Amino acid sequence: MKIKKGDTEAEILTKGAYLNAFRIGSKDMILKGDLERPTRGGMAILIPYSNRVKNAEYIFEGVKYTLPQNREGNAIHGLVMDKEFSVVTKSDDSVSLEHVLEHEGYPSRLDCLITYKVFKYGLRTKIVIRNVGNKRAPLTVGAHPYFITADDWRIIVEKEESVKKCVSFNKIPTGELIKTKLEHTDYDDCFLISGSIQLHSSYSKVRITRRNMPFVQIYTGIRGTVAIEPMSGAPDAYHNGLGLKILEPNESSYFAFAFRFH
Repeated sequence: MKIKKGDTEAEILTKGAYLNAFRIGSKDMILKGDLERPTRGGMAILIPYSNRVKNAEYIFEGVKYTLPQNREGNAIHGLVMDKEFSVVTKSDDSVSLEHVLEHEGYPSRLDCLITYKVFKYGLRTKIVIRNVGNKRAPLTVGAHPYFITADDWRIIVEKEESVKKCVSFNKIPTGELIKTKLEHTDYDDCFLISGSIQLHSSYSKVRITRRNMPFVQIYTGIRGTVAIEPMSGAPDAYHNGLGLKILEPNESSYFAFAFRFH
């Protein structure tokens, strides 16, 4: 389905509440999505963990849980990418989609409500998670947008002195953070960044703002794009605790981000 404001248009799919396309006029600003490989284009929604969980297992409140494994032997990108969401409300410029997540590798049930709203040259995304089960629930959420860039891209942060990189081993953050500067280089790394982030290239300029999503995964593995992924917690937060939220039964949590092209 499509939502539109002027010549700004987003295409949302019900499977995974997935942003399949985003364009301004005839120009694609997000790499076109692919449901066969949803984290290689478009923008996948990552719930109830963002990016990796080491060895696809974790212990929570004395119980061991097992998650689906990838080829590395880890869990990755959450549990809702292949789930069908129902449309709750729809207007010309916005849509809300909902899914109740229940999985044997997760201790509780989560009501996941995703709202997309298009505005002139941009898109806002709101994620509301409510624990509708009877057990406490560990949570991080994220999104995986691929911004199309030229090769001269650079990342500009509002508070350069605040940037910290998650020290990682085999792409799994250890829990240690070190101060760093963002450069034009290859990344598959997580950062803790305060304030807004801008991605500039001769193709486009975009400003990304976030609420309750202080972590960012930066991935440059697909040529012609830079994925800047807002996240509420770091990869493997189920073990390292970075940004991990524990939702009590019937408790809700709210996360949001927006990108505006200029």
